This record gives sequence, C-alpha cells and structure tokens, in this order.
Amino acid sequence: MRPLKVLLVSPEVEPFVKVGGLADMVGALPKELAALGHDVRVVTPLHGATRRLGEWQALPDPLGVEVGETTHWARTWETTLPGAPVPVYFIEYNDYFARPEVYSEKPDNARRFVFFARAALALCPQLGWQPDVIHCHDWTTGLLPVWLNTTLRGTPLSRAATVFTIHNLEHQGYADKSLVAFARLPGSEFRTDSMESHGSVNQMKAGLYHATKLTTVSPTYAKEICTPAGGCGLDPVLRFRAADLLGILNGIDTVSWNPATDPALPAHYTANDLAGKAVCKARLQEELGLEVAPDVPLFGVVSRLAPHKGLDLLADALPFVLGRMEAQFALLGSGERRLEGGFRAAAQRHPGRVAAHFGYGGDLARRIQAGSDFFVMPSRAEPCGLTQMYAMRYGTPPIVRATGGLVDSVWNFEPGAGRGTGFVFQEPTAKALFATIRSAGAAYRARPAELLALRRRAMAQDFSWRDSAAKYVDVYRWAVAARTGAPLA
Repeated sequence: MRPLKVLLVSPEVEPFVKVGGLADMVGALPKELAALGHDVRVVTPLHGATRRLGEWQALPDPLGVEVGETTHWARTWETTLPGAPVPVYFIEYNDYFARPEVYSEKPDNARRFVFFARAALALCPQLGWQPDVIHCHDWTTGLLPVWLNTTLRGTPLSRAATVFTIHNLEHQGYADKSLVAFARLPGSEFRTDSMESHGSVNQMKAGLYHATKLTTVSPTYAKEICTPAGGCGLDPVLRFRAADLLGILNGIDTVSWNPATDPALPAHYTANDLAGKAVCKARLQEELGLEVAPDVPLFGVVSRLAPHKGLDLLADALPFVLGRMEAQFALLGSGERRLEGGFRAAAQRHPGRVAAHFGYGGDLARRIQAGSDFFVMPSRAEPCGLTQMYAMRYGTPPIVRATGGLVDSVWNFEPGAGRGTGFVFQEPTAKALFATIRSAGAAYRARPAELLALRRRAMAQDFSWRDSAAKYVDVYRWAVAARTGAPLA
C-alpha cells in the first residue's frame, strides 16, 4: 500500500512550545510515521513563547484565512522537527498569537483557535499538497472536520479523512454562539447533534460528531469517557461514536529519556549496571538539602499540584508516612496555592526529609526521576500520563492509581511472584495511597533482590512510539476507507 500523506494540526509541539503531554505526542509521533515511510507534516501557531530551533524560512506568499467578516492575512514559517525530515509550519498572526501563553484567558481565545484551524486548511492548497488524513488534536481543532463536511464539501480538500484525538475531555472549548458566524459555518450546525451544548458552541463536541474516526490516548481512558462518571457530559456522544473510537497508548521519546546518556544526570546507568542510580540518588539528596541516606527510600513527585492529579491525597497521607516510616520526599511542581502551602509547610517541619520546589525545571525533573527510589503519581484521572513511563525508563517503580493510561502502563508488584513494574492502588483515598507507599517501603527494606528485579522489569518495558505509530497508521487507513468508500491503493 502506498505511503500516506498526513497533516497533524496541534496547538503545541515539542520541542518548540509545550504545555502538556499533547506537545510530546505531536513532537514524537511524526518522527515514527516518517521512519515508516509516510509523508508527514505538522502545523501549529507561532506563539510568543515558541522557541525558534533550527533553520527557519518564511514562505513567499501570505496565507489568506477566511474567518470573520474579512480575509485575514498571516505569514507561514517552515522548519523541521529536530532529528527527522518532518516539515513543521508555524502560522504567524500576532493579533492572536504574539502573547506568551498558549491558551489564553482572554475573551478571544476561542476565535484564536478557529483562526488557526482554518489556517491549517488554507495552507494545504497553498503548498500544493493534498493530505490523505488530517490528524486533529483536542478542542482547539474541533471545527476543522466541520468545515470539511459543510462549506468545503465537494472541494478536493474534503476528500481528506479526519482523525480526532482526545487528549483531555475536561477542556471542551465552550464559546458564544457568535463563533458560528465568525467561522463562516452554516447556522444549521448550531444544534445538539453537531456543535451546540447548553446554548453555546462546544468545539470538542463538534470534532467528536464530525471527525471520520476518533482516538484517545489510552485504551482504559477510551472506556472511561464513555461513562457518565468519566465523560464530562459528552459520554452520550462518545457512546454514539463508540464504533469509531479507539484508545492508543501514547509513547515516549526513548532517545531523549535514556539514563545511559541523559546529560542532565550526574551519573549514567543501565538495567545491567545500576551503580550510577545510587550516585544519582546521593547527588539529588545533596542538591535538595535532604539527608544523604542510601538506606532510606526516597519518593519522587513531579506534577501539577491539583486535585485531579491526586496531590491532595498525598498532602493528606504525608503526615502518616513521615510519622510511621523512614522515608524522604522530593517534590517538584506548581499549582493550587493551598497545596503549595501544605507541601512548603511539610518541608519546613521535616528538614532533611522533605524537599519541595515550586515551578518547572526540566533538568531537575529528570534528576528526580533518576535519583528517586519510587515515583508517586496518585491521579484521580489520567488520560495517558507520561511521567510514569519516564520513571520506569529510569528504573524508578511508580506508585499509581488504577485509572486511564496508568493502569494500562503499570503492572502491580506481587511479592514473591516475580511480576509487576510498579505499585497500583484502586481507591482515590489518602488511606489507600499511604498503604501503597508503606508497601513500597517494606519492599525496599525487606526484599532488595525482588526490588532490583522490579527495577529491571520496569526498564525493560518498551514505551517507544514504534507500536503506537503502527496502530495510528491502521487508524489512518481505516479513516481513509471510510471517507472515500475504498481502501487506499
């Protein structure tokens, strides 16, 4: 079968600009698709915070974007993903994207991404390039499939199939009804089985109804969002589209995240020789002001400080952990002031045992992954999660709750059975988290040989994008067949 032409449309792309795991996916998946022989391209806005890596050149012609009452003119910049022959196009339109933040709190936030999604479609004929598949990501691209099914129907571009990936269903892109006119879409699309929800436009809902096929970032999350408990109000739509929905676990960049070569680490190591991990632990303890104690288990945390990440459960469990067992905690994150205050107070009450750093530090996050004995990730909800995969890659068994991609990627340790890659608990309670942390601590003290085998099993897991990329190719061909009525020859 001939190679596919695939356009990924995303509001963020690693390593140029990143807010969350969406950027990691869009920065890594195209590399694997290109390695499989496909013609893959990426389009994204030129944000004020975008890093201009590599060589850039501006396309010679301005890009006309037909939204609102007049045609808006943008500039397009082209570069490539580092380390891969994948073109990346940046849409420069300063009125909407010169601001430093990716997702704005200003009233024009919905219009910004309508403009971007329409610009992505306008770019294809300007390049003289007809994609077989347009891969859309989250609510910011939700109206793109609607244009192909309505105002662009019958044009060559409308032959492109659309695959719509749900990264986080909680964010749905609500906007005023006037967005329909701004997008130059038929007013008849403002209805409950298209883009209307509670009297407003819901861009996520629009994408779910109009895309050819749907994916999300883990098999378990695909099931959870079809239920009232996990569907964020869109579970009826997802059950309606269930035959077109597939969960594919995200991968990670195993070249960048490699403890044998990571330049952020003070020492390197492999599954066969873990001596460097002990060095990483000692250096991390020194760096963070913890007692340098090789016999005390060190629990690492790198997370947004928010209840859906389960960090309130950790805050509630921490006094019991510190009062009943020898343990250290290294925390890096930012978020709710209440949680920041609680962890700051814990560090002040327990100097040498708790270190809390607030903000984001990429290199420090890597050193925590490598230097910790266990990694705590007690999320109430986690569509996929990547940090648990990074932890296993670095030989640091994760402690996770059984939800979303966490239960799809971490297998529970069973003492004496020679199985497991981490520690999994079921109920989202501080009591359950405390019991699991205590079990990990007991394994650290009493079962060192089994813990060593556990680390090696975790490091042996293949979390590369290779298998997931092959699954996306299958979805793309499935979508093309559905859109055109015939398989791609």
